Amino acid sequence: MNKLKLSLFMLFVATIASASTKCDPIRSKFIGDQIAIFYPSNFDPAANLPSLAFVKEPVETGDISKDWNFTPSFYATGKETYATFPVEKGISLYGTGEVTGSLLRNGKSIELWNTDTPGYQRVNGNRLYHSHPWVLGVREDGTAFGIIADNTWKQKLILNDSIRFISEGPAFRVVVIERKTPQEVVMALTDLVGKINLPPLWSLGYQQCRWSYEPDSRAKEVAEGFISHKIPCDVIWFDIDYMDSFRIFTFDKTKFPDPRGMNNYLHDRGMRSVWMIDPGVKLEKGYSVYDEGKKQDNWVKDAFRKDFVGPVWPGNCVFPDFTGRKTREWWSGLYKNFMATGIDGVWNDMNEPSVFNGPDGTMPTNNWHRGGGDLPAGPHLRYHNVYGMLMVQATMEGILKANPDKRPFILSRSGFLGSHRYGATWTGDNLAIVEHMKMSIPMSINLSLSGQAFNGPDIGGFGQNTSPELFAQWMSMGIFFPFTRGHACKGTNNKEPWNFGPVVEKACQTAINRRYRLMPYIYTLFHEAATTGMPVMRPTFFADIKDLNLRPVDDNFLLGSDLLIIPKWAKNSLIPKGNWRVISINGEESKNDEYQADVLQREGTIIPVGNLIQSTAKYSTDSLTLFVSLDTNGKAEGSLYEDANDGFEYTKGEYCIWTFNADTEDNIVSVVAKQLKGKFKSKPKLFKIKVIENNNVTESSWLRPNQLKVRLIN
Repeated sequence: MNKLKLSLFMLFVATIASASTKCDPIRSKFIGDQIAIFYPSNFDPAANLPSLAFVKEPVETGDISKDWNFTPSFYATGKETYATFPVEKGISLYGTGEVTGSLLRNGKSIELWNTDTPGYQRVNGNRLYHSHPWVLGVREDGTAFGIIADNTWKQKLILNDSIRFISEGPAFRVVVIERKTPQEVVMALTDLVGKINLPPLWSLGYQQCRWSYEPDSRAKEVAEGFISHKIPCDVIWFDIDYMDSFRIFTFDKTKFPDPRGMNNYLHDRGMRSVWMIDPGVKLEKGYSVYDEGKKQDNWVKDAFRKDFVGPVWPGNCVFPDFTGRKTREWWSGLYKNFMATGIDGVWNDMNEPSVFNGPDGTMPTNNWHRGGGDLPAGPHLRYHNVYGMLMVQATMEGILKANPDKRPFILSRSGFLGSHRYGATWTGDNLAIVEHMKMSIPMSINLSLSGQAFNGPDIGGFGQNTSPELFAQWMSMGIFFPFTRGHACKGTNNKEPWNFGPVVEKACQTAINRRYRLMPYIYTLFHEAATTGMPVMRPTFFADIKDLNLRPVDDNFLLGSDLLIIPKWAKNSLIPKGNWRVISINGEESKNDEYQADVLQREGTIIPVGNLIQSTAKYSTDSLTLFVSLDTNGKAEGSLYEDANDGFEYTKGEYCIWTFNADTEDNIVSVVAKQLKGKFKSKPKLFKIKVIENNNVTESSWLRPNQLKVRLIN
């Protein structure tokens, strides 16, 4: 930071301090290797702890070293408390969770107050469904830091010449991570706040949703459409209209008289189902969920300690107080009979929580949560941002009890730093406009850099009619996001691929086929995310953290470390240095295609690619094509993760990791395939070698693992 900026910053701090509370002395300790925690002198544990972001309470390991120089200033003005850090010149800022705008967060102001915001229209898009009090900073030399404000209260995050966390709650602690690379910072973050759980393989396939597919015959028609049009699909989603008058945990007896039969119908066709559950419980005597919850006194209270009542889809509703352990246990128990109908996954929506006539579309800040177990009682101002997180935690626990041998899949609209431990998320109710298509890349990347590796947008746009051109462009790009779901709002045009005409249908089929052929690589990336914390979707600058020109790039992105995705609409998009080669995943020629994104493979890598399938029910790794992109020394390497694709036996060693190493001698490329570790019984394999050169592609016939050689085309 230059002297002038530093002086102005210190003057700003001094001015604020003189107008209110003098800057607090702080208590600081290491809680890990180059990870420091800082407490203001007026820190009140009862008003802040236990932390809901951290997996466990940090353990102090010693005094901070004398050469540590990145320290916050704490102060207060009126009802607001601050933690502030200076920002040196040249630092690039990222993270901050689910946000609109560009990838770089420098100069941005964000309100951390989870909000139902159709079309991202509230507060100019600066307040969305998630709150992540987290910043990743990358210096010009590639070294990096991360800052966590361990604070659930309503707050703002302002990023300019300083990083300022401004809370409407009591003084809070902050954690600072220092590392040599931003990748190491992200992994250190997930060591503290948790990593995603390895999802079931089926949840990585393409998924189709609408508000709503009703009645059940319409859902069956959509499922059959994917099969007859030979477009892969794994999941059909069921929005609120399947319910009996929007009463959660019920089914409309006319439109969905046989939910078990509906689920079996999909299962018989290699598909799965995901059904929505909102937090709002219809206030109606005689409705069992309401009666049970009322009897157990499970509802959030208003300022007068009466049951808070607010309108949502069913009309007047009450809301479970998920801060209470007994309430969470009750909620978990509701899933037993629900999941027994054969439901595969659950969608927790409206869980900011959304209250149609409430202030900012939610509960009043002086509503009262009574806590229970580890959590103390407190106002909604404290617990609003974690309401959805606590709901999803209870949902996950309920699904695990109902189906202990299956990995749960939950999608949540609302979340907080650390909520990725319980479920995936999507970027909310976007619009079918070009701006939202393009913005989905930086939105998903910044979520990924904030710990939430399993995320993505509504492909095609949720609100408004989608044009054929936009749908084709969005699908051709969006199919490479971690979470891939097409969705549509009630009253908009039908947004299944075949409804846009044969040209767009073909574009969607090609795009979705590309994802399914890449499924071995994608599943391997999810295993990496679950074990190391590295995100599936990454910013392009991760390929060269010292190339400052790449820092703002958000019109392309990395899928893992080895594939670069460049949408067709991204003209003159910057790519990292090195020999990135365009690959054809399923016979397409993206350079001559008006829709298909270019997929570039990094030199020195091997990508395992599967065969065409209609859904992951047919997924197999017994025959794989190895895409080999040699480096200048004629070498390349890659890996493959395998397990049973569901269940938890992999946690007991029932998995295997294959490594692939290529070498070149006398124009012959040889690949050594080894099962490195794990006791999962992998099926006997056949491989094709496909060597990608700048102007040639050499492909072998099917070979056994001990025969992997191919002569290059001269």
